[in-house]
Amino acid sequence: MHTDTAKQSPATSTRRSPALVTMRSLWQRQPLWRILVPMLLINYLLTYVFFSTPAAVAIPYTVFKQQVEAGNVTDVISTGDAIRGTFKTALTYPADREGARSSQSFVTQRPVFADQALEQRLEETGVVIDAVDQDASSWFTVLISFGPTVALIGAFIWLSRRAATAAGGGLVGLGKSRAKRYDDAQGTVTFHDVAGIDEAENELLEIVDFLRNPSKYQRLGGTMPKGVLLIGAPGTGKTLLARAIAGQAAVPFFSLSASEFIEMIVGVGASRVRDLFRQAREAAPAIVFVDELDAIGRTRGTGAQFGGHDEREQTLNQILTEMDGFDTREGVIVLAATNRVDVLDAALLRPGRFDRRIVLQRPDRAGRAAILGVHTRKVPLAPDVSLERLAAETPGLVGAELRNLVNEAALLAARRDAAAVGAVDFSEALQKITLGPARHVLLNPADRARTAYHEAGHALVALLTPGADPVHRVSIVPRGAALGATYQLPVDDRSSYAEDDLQSRITCALGGRAAEKLVYGVSTTGAENDLQQVTDIARRMVLRWGMSEKLGPISFVAPQDDGLPAAFQQQPYSEATSELIDAEVRRIVDDSHHEAERLLATHRATLDALAAALLEAESLNADDLHAITGLPLPSQPTEPTS
Repeated sequence: MHTDTAKQSPATSTRRSPALVTMRSLWQRQPLWRILVPMLLINYLLTYVFFSTPAAVAIPYTVFKQQVEAGNVTDVISTGDAIRGTFKTALTYPADREGARSSQSFVTQRPVFADQALEQRLEETGVVIDAVDQDASSWFTVLISFGPTVALIGAFIWLSRRAATAAGGGLVGLGKSRAKRYDDAQGTVTFHDVAGIDEAENELLEIVDFLRNPSKYQRLGGTMPKGVLLIGAPGTGKTLLARAIAGQAAVPFFSLSASEFIEMIVGVGASRVRDLFRQAREAAPAIVFVDELDAIGRTRGTGAQFGGHDEREQTLNQILTEMDGFDTREGVIVLAATNRVDVLDAALLRPGRFDRRIVLQRPDRAGRAAILGVHTRKVPLAPDVSLERLAAETPGLVGAELRNLVNEAALLAARRDAAAVGAVDFSEALQKITLGPARHVLLNPADRARTAYHEAGHALVALLTPGADPVHRVSIVPRGAALGATYQLPVDDRSSYAEDDLQSRITCALGGRAAEKLVYGVSTTGAENDLQQVTDIARRMVLRWGMSEKLGPISFVAPQDDGLPAAFQQQPYSEATSELIDAEVRRIVDDSHHEAERLLATHRATLDALAAALLEAESLNADDLHAITGLPLPSQPTEPTS
């Protein structure tokens, strides 16, 4: 498939720290205002409403005696030598100064040399006399003064512990494993839910049989591998297959990512590894699954990590130690997944650790049909939908991409209120996944015509080039960053390509640029994506596959990627060889470009007719191309026979 698109810089992604994610999830689960607001309200009520006393005016003892004589005192409370009470009529003291306060409550201090006739005078004027124990009053004052503060401190301690628990137990629980345990209550995944990887399933059936019936193998002295490494491109179903093993064997399944072992505190990762294997032994027979193993399993001492990486190496060492230390008769099997097996430490791959390696290839045509069958079990399909045909139109897609295809098609069908998902929905979903959603942009006539000639050039060169993949559809409808696209589908899945096949792919990719140069005499930026594909194929032909007579059958690729950036890697060839490689890459591309220009110049009238049809219809299928050009169509993908 060829697209016309300008290079766009990827969006910058920001990584959030684990502490930020933990506090945010805690805030979402238990917002702090739900706790703090009631506590502050209680503190206010205790301090200022229920247990507060009216503001009292401090008066001398002499004034107090005068008010008693005048009969203006209602009651008094004695606490030691302190006397508090209430006036019948509010008293303003001092009356002749600014800022004097008026209050019915008063407080005064009884001198030690005061006379003893005060009690008699109070009784004569009808004053209610009471007393409070001095020690009890002190404790009550302390409670009222510091009780709310202590309550708030306790609430914050409780919230801190909640946050620590969510983060893995705080400092005490940092070494606890964060592995998620799946069991039957959370839904069982079996091999019935996995398709398209039959070879891997057959390899793993033995592990399932061992977990169910270990004595069958132990009676003959055999032991199961301690570790099984699943290798495959992203989306090929490594995690799903691991869960299917646990579901098929009906055993506990501990799953976590390798990056979850790592913390900023050295030694935490190793502690988590020990705790994980302890839990697995207690739940044996069980399966431990470590996803993205290359996050901690990279080769040690290569300098691939800049800065300190003691924590990562200690965690890796602990994994190696644990796998050496447990017996397979305990019924614990370690599964791991990676798509970068080339960077793993050799100690991980030696016998006794990850003994068995299972490679999950991209599914072939039959495998894609089986995967589509799994994902469409609960999707009503229209009669015009053929999963075999859809599998033929999706070469190179893995299980996760096919699942996304089915989901997008179902959403499109629901959007138009259809009763079932039809072939048009799958076609639109495939274009949306590969190029992006259709953009309703208004192109000026000149740009629209240039795009039509560009796509017509791709299609016509593909029709005229022997061995080229058949053209399935041509469109000038803008999608994503592309203004148009030419879809080519291989007749059958291919695992290897001959040199002339690769040369034809380069020729077809350059057809758009050659058409623009032929018609308008200049080149545009629309061929950027095409040139990237062309350069990549040509360099692989020279560097990897030995398809250059001048350089011979030699690979010029480093035997192992040590994880260093390309700028720091040493080329395994000299400067003179580098110049020769560049010359051979240019020769391959130039030959293909000249061939594309020759084909289009010879069939200029057909190119004009095809571009005019695209301007009118915007999208043409294989039958339309045959009718317009009069060229015979190559063999189309055939339906598999049973």
